[in-house]
Amino acid sequence: MRAVQVQEYGGPEVLRTVETEVPEPGPGQVSVDVAYTGVNFADLKARGEGYRVPSLPFVPGLEVSGRVRALGEGVSGVEVGQEVAALTNGGAYADVVVADATTVFPLPSGVDLRTAATLPTVLPTAYALVHAVGRLQPGETVLVQGAAGGVGTAVGQLAKAAGASGVFGVVSGAAKAKYALDHGYDDVFVAPSTNSTASTNSTASTNSTNSTASTVSAGFVDEVRAATGGRGVDLALDPVGGETFRASLASLAVFGRLVSFGNASSAEPWRVGQPELYPTGLSVSGFSILTLAQTAPDALRALTEQAFAAVAEGVVSLPVTAEFPLEEASEAHRLMGGRTSTGKLLLRVA
Repeated sequence: MRAVQVQEYGGPEVLRTVETEVPEPGPGQVSVDVAYTGVNFADLKARGEGYRVPSLPFVPGLEVSGRVRALGEGVSGVEVGQEVAALTNGGAYADVVVADATTVFPLPSGVDLRTAATLPTVLPTAYALVHAVGRLQPGETVLVQGAAGGVGTAVGQLAKAAGASGVFGVVSGAAKAKYALDHGYDDVFVAPSTNSTASTNSTASTNSTNSTASTVSAGFVDEVRAATGGRGVDLALDPVGGETFRASLASLAVFGRLVSFGNASSAEPWRVGQPELYPTGLSVSGFSILTLAQTAPDALRALTEQAFAAVAEGVVSLPVTAEFPLEEASEAHRLMGGRTSTGKLLLRVA
């Protein structure tokens, strides 16, 4: 079978298509003939930095859609040939992948295989950020970093459906701001780079300010305060870390909540304590769907079923904005790494 391997860490060019043996499922596992594979920023960090890579060579990829190929010992609830979506520990850039049965999900009625590949990581993460961890209440406000990405696209819609009175996003350019405004956001701020002197409100200006996750300054704090009448937001969601984490914390209202769900900046892990939290009763929590899959698979399964139901009911949708053949995985990485992509990127496998 074909698989896209990382044999050494580096840029997109290190992704190489090779022929390898078809994996067999062990006890409690399912093998899947892959139709589509989702591309995630974690894949880029795995390729470039070894994020969650046990050893080389390594096949990246955390989510797929396809048909059940074979069942390992003790597996029930799915059948050979059944269409499923699956969250994996890696290996999804391939014709066949093995996943734990607890993270293999039959497709909801009306959801096709292409759409299903967008679901396993992004939708449960977004659902958890809004409901299980963020605990957004009707009438509250929320601030989302990376509002035009996969998780951000889903969060904007879910927050609106949950009754948020204000859904605010932060993006790195005007084109992304327009996209986010079309997917549930009330206002979107273009974050300046460290070379900029001012932030840009996308609803008032089309000027684009280039930035990367690691160089975003705290300029959007003033924008958030102005948009909320000086109050700040009730909930902030941050996948970037570093300077952006601190700015998100500074954007909170009294009794506000911040959820960290990534460190795209690769900055030093954040630390926050009494001096930051005590004065206005703030709280900080974290979420990782990959870690939850290992520590609390039953909780993950319940969360995923709720998220998939939201898709089936039309509450949320995640546009596929680019699709590449498996052999062109490097091009998908270049697009995502260039910080210009929106929505969800897919690899077409079968």
